Amino acid sequence: MYQKLNNSCLSSEDDAVELQQHRDSTKPHKLPSEELITEQVKLRMEVIQSLTEPCDRKTYSAKKIEAAQKLGVSIRQVERLLQKWREQGLVGLTTTRSDKGKYRLEQEWIDFIINTYEEGNKGSKRMTRNQVFLKVKGRAKQLSLNKSEHPSHQSVYRILDEHIEQKERKEKARSPGYLGERLTHMTRDGRELEVEGSNDVWQCDHTRLDVRLVDEYGVLDRPWLTIVIDSYSRCLVGFYVGFDHPSSQIDTLALRHAILPKSYGSEYQLRNEWQAYGKPNYFYTDGGKDFTSIHTTEQVAVEIGFNCALRRRPSDGGIVERFFKTLNLQVLNTLPGYTGSNVQERPESTDKDACLTLKDLELLLVRFIVDEYNPHTDARMKGQSRIGRWEAGLMADPYLYDQLDLAICLMKQERRKVQKYGCIQFENLTYRAEHLRGRDAEIVAFRYDPADITTLLVYKINADGTEDFLDYAHAQCLETERLSLRELKAINKRLKEASQEINNDSILEAMLDRQAFVEETVKRNRKQRRQVANEQVNPVEQVAKKFATPEQKEAEPESEADTELPKYEVRYMDELFEEY
Repeated sequence: MYQKLNNSCLSSEDDAVELQQHRDSTKPHKLPSEELITEQVKLRMEVIQSLTEPCDRKTYSAKKIEAAQKLGVSIRQVERLLQKWREQGLVGLTTTRSDKGKYRLEQEWIDFIINTYEEGNKGSKRMTRNQVFLKVKGRAKQLSLNKSEHPSHQSVYRILDEHIEQKERKEKARSPGYLGERLTHMTRDGRELEVEGSNDVWQCDHTRLDVRLVDEYGVLDRPWLTIVIDSYSRCLVGFYVGFDHPSSQIDTLALRHAILPKSYGSEYQLRNEWQAYGKPNYFYTDGGKDFTSIHTTEQVAVEIGFNCALRRRPSDGGIVERFFKTLNLQVLNTLPGYTGSNVQERPESTDKDACLTLKDLELLLVRFIVDEYNPHTDARMKGQSRIGRWEAGLMADPYLYDQLDLAICLMKQERRKVQKYGCIQFENLTYRAEHLRGRDAEIVAFRYDPADITTLLVYKINADGTEDFLDYAHAQCLETERLSLRELKAINKRLKEASQEINNDSILEAMLDRQAFVEETVKRNRKQRRQVANEQVNPVEQVAKKFATPEQKEAEPESEADTELPKYEVRYMDELFEEY
């Protein structure tokens, strides 16, 4: 064997160095005892024999690949085995580590790893090995330990693999949902964002929905939907729906909804809770003007404490686009007023069927997200629901923000001078707050939600430019109403064109008239939709009515569609929920 090694045709400097090292070694190799010559050792001897035969460089590389496949190891491990043979002879092919199967970790860490994995896989819950490692990192952070003072992900994987083998699991080297690769996002400036756990990277985007709604004035319009999705779990954490076109303010309102814990009343009839909330480390978006504006990138990111990152190309937003497609196929195409994505194939009855309002759509979206989308599994998760993966992927409990802190960051700011009796004027509305009394002529700042401007959050402006919350200011006579900024501007425009006085009373009167008009429009559209459905279902009755005598027509009772509308409305919404 040595003669063959000396006569090998080595075609590289590295192989020549290895040969010289072998020639310089003068220490005699120890021989292993007979009981150590197992079948595995014989196989290694056969592989080493093939690698020491004369060959060229290309053939030698092919032999190493073949040897790795035969031994079931990597090429690097084959090279290490060859090096051990050169240094120790046959003994190097038989010896193993004296600490093989033992962990160089404290028993406390081993118990923590195994217990975390067991707790994370109880019942319907699923936790992967990487998610266990995230818990280890979170625990180490709480204990203020350095990276070298807690188990690495290789150590965690090794411990869990041994634990899984002992329980005779079918998937020996994998736990449910493990993909073997980590998700990464590429940014426009060339950075690589590694998604390690939940709330690490949030993606945000918007689309115009393919459904016509009855807006505030009975006009049919298509709404915009802005969503925020967690990249790690594919769990939807927040959204905003409205008729306003995308802007930095709309984006931050969706972000605010995602950051805060969410609760909904009994009218939503939810079976589950919307548990996802927190703060992202990275806010990953496209390069639209609304995402690159100063309001989003500087004020919000700095105040809350996250980083903004832009996608390298539009195709990197597939996670968000996938939700839009799912929503379109499972919800929107079942709704009256659905337009479809192709204008040429749009149903002729779209405008006649449209009878849902923005509030109806918001209710449907919440119910779909909470009871259908988040609790279901994603194709890449293998048995783990989106909300379950979000919970398992948390390194620590999400930070709970105060709504006032988020109001400073996410709501548009205005400034006004305080008038007599603690009043301020905004968009022809008069607001009053108790803590504004005695501050006449003082400049104050306030913020508002454009979806409901009947309440303002008023702040005192300090000398150093900082702000302190003073009080909530409510629009007089509108305390129990809900009025959007879009509605208010339209009302002001109409009153101005009619040369009417613009104040709180006239705005309230116009708003009530608008509500009555919208209700009548919705009622009429639903009545027409019901009549069309009845004609399609009962063609015999349609023919009978056409040829009925005047006496029969007079005896026929009037339609009770108008009086039974509330009952019909409830039934109709329940049918929509049952369809998906």
